[in-house]
Amino acid sequence: MAFHNVYRNKKVLITGNTGFKGAWLSTWLLMLGADVYGYSIDIPTQPSMFQVLDLENKLHNHFGDVRNKEELNNYIQQVTPDFIFHLAAQAIVSTSYAAPFDTITTNVVGTASVLESICNITWPCTCILITSDKAYNNVEWIWGYREVDALGGKDVYSGSKGAAELIIKCYWNSFIQKIPHIKLGIARAGNVIGGGDWAKDRIIVDCINAFVEDKEVEIRCPNATRPWQHVLEPLSGYLTLGQYLHEDRVDNGEPFNFGPRAEQTKTVFELVQKMAKLWEKKSENIVKITDNIPFNEATLLKLNCDKALAFLNWHSTFNYEQCVQFIVDWYRSFYIGNKIDMYQLTLKQIEEYILEAEKQHLDWTI
Repeated sequence: MAFHNVYRNKKVLITGNTGFKGAWLSTWLLMLGADVYGYSIDIPTQPSMFQVLDLENKLHNHFGDVRNKEELNNYIQQVTPDFIFHLAAQAIVSTSYAAPFDTITTNVVGTASVLESICNITWPCTCILITSDKAYNNVEWIWGYREVDALGGKDVYSGSKGAAELIIKCYWNSFIQKIPHIKLGIARAGNVIGGGDWAKDRIIVDCINAFVEDKEVEIRCPNATRPWQHVLEPLSGYLTLGQYLHEDRVDNGEPFNFGPRAEQTKTVFELVQKMAKLWEKKSENIVKITDNIPFNEATLLKLNCDKALAFLNWHSTFNYEQCVQFIVDWYRSFYIGNKIDMYQLTLKQIEEYILEAEKQHLDWTI
């Protein structure tokens, strides 16, 4: 059943539904029996998971700019959703250097637009706003950031996420906490990887493209470490937070971190080597180190997820090997599989993830 069946027959609106995370979340909610509505500016990549899974014919889709508060508000008033998951964002760090103004307006003004619409809701609605681990002021210490740590950022992308958090906080304190029928939660996660991602400058995408074309994988910072997590990990956190808020089991207006186990902090080079092995690539000539580094990247950033464990009974499910295996299986099926139904394969991966979580007796599986 999962998540106490709170999403069955409920109207769930996802902003950014055509993106990588949005497509996975849409698929999971459809599996849970939800009536899914999407609001996105476009199809962000070619190929795109949204199109590969034929989601346009499985949910209600509306193309619109999240920064257009009148259009967004009208759509929300028309749909009257029971749940809103706000994922729409400019999420690529390299793009933020090329298009800083668009990044700021999408991530900050877009969030304000969603909050304006939430203030106009007159029916019971649970709203989960997703930002990023990059919202924290990263000083590259070795322990994980807690929800009470300072927000900020040295680069445009990080700054836009920190600013979005401040906008959420001020709308919450000034308006939304006074609205009795609105439940609101903030979710922070990062370094999300999984099948179906074709976004620019993503290490998984670069690996798969190189494997398919039998080329070397070009990497900029081989020794940079990341707490890699499969996309289903934070999504299970978002859905758990939505469930707990809906059931009045957690305080309203609180932020939560969703991250992987400490053992999943691996270097970029280690991740590439692991994927190459599972793809059955020969060990020689897999990686090419490039000195083309157009922007500074953080070498260390991880989250402390104790709050999610304490208040939501949530922790990550997969170990590192399971995470990478799921990714390779998805892409191999897409590129090498013979007429495999990728929607059914994606559902199967979600089901296998739930079974693994059940073995660990996680509350959300009930």
